[in-house]
Amino acid sequence: MVQKAKILLVDDRPENLLALEAILSALDQTLVRASSGEEALKALLTDDFAVILLDVQMPGMDGFETAAHIKRRERTRDIPIIFLTAINHGPHHTFRGYAAGAVDYISKPFDPWVLRAKVSVFVELYMKNCQLREQAALLRLQLEGGGKAGVGGGSKEQSAGLLAELSARLAAVEEQAEALSKQLDDESADAAAVATAAHLERKLTGLRRALDALEPGVGGATSLPS
Repeated sequence: MVQKAKILLVDDRPENLLALEAILSALDQTLVRASSGEEALKALLTDDFAVILLDVQMPGMDGFETAAHIKRRERTRDIPIIFLTAINHGPHHTFRGYAAGAVDYISKPFDPWVLRAKVSVFVELYMKNCQLREQAALLRLQLEGGGKAGVGGGSKEQSAGLLAELSARLAAVEEQAEALSKQLDDESADAAAVATAAHLERKLTGLRRALDALEPGVGGATSLPS
């Protein structure tokens, strides 16, 4: 069973959180509420999130301050942040949002279809990265046990079987990543989403090279994408 991605919704108004949940429920992912910047930071200490929807205007720690704390933490600095605001103070206000690390800045009232589409892209990228990390972990196990291949009955057969399984799993992720990249090109997607997809493709290429190097008759050291 595929694990669902978590989406963090941060807003001090319960009715806004309820509206976001109604809009994003169709994505069938795990929606986590936070009613303040402080509560959001606590949630980020223990859970991994695909994307954060962050209200700008909140009492106490506002959205800009919350984003600054998120980007300072190594664990959370790469999580995409979409700012939501009910006011528009012009280009300077928008620039401040991007400077704080947001990948997008949406003014309320927003189009539910547009918001859902933007969030779905980051969820899909997150899921592909999770799959990639899983394949890399399996490949590391194979590399670490590579020196034992051929020692003892059946080890070569087991090694060949694992390589075939890894190759098939990686091929499925490669196909999905290629389709996602084409979709992003066709829809004039956010620059951040395009850059993330390109980074994912580079890691997939490195993983494929490492896997190919394990095939019989291929030697040389390999390194895995982090």
